[in-house]
Amino acid sequence: MITLTSLAEFSRTHCISICAFLVPANLLATSLTLGLSFVQASSRQILGVATIASVFALALFLHVLTWLNIGVIMPPTFILFGLGLTCLVVNYLALTHTQKVHETLQLVRVMVR
Repeated sequence: MITLTSLAEFSRTHCISICAFLVPANLLATSLTLGLSFVQASSRQILGVATIASVFALALFLHVLTWLNIGVIMPPTFILFGLGLTCLVVNYLALTHTQKVHETLQLVRVMVR
């Protein structure tokens, strides 16, 4: 039977592998959400990608919480927590303020040129 303790131990044992998957997955999925917002894709498409990106961010939160639970307080825990939080906020804003996000991305595009 799978318990929370065994899941937490698995998470800590395979930390490098989990982070090697979740960090790029978070960045790619959130970038895809922003890309779809930039091209003004349908709300349904943005919802699908933002949901997947949010699942990755929540998985990263849970992984970091296993380390905080045993008292490991180090810069990587806060960096990963910040990454997950940033991805969640960006995806939330892309869902709730679609037009504003599109306008902001257009402004960034003009400024970069």
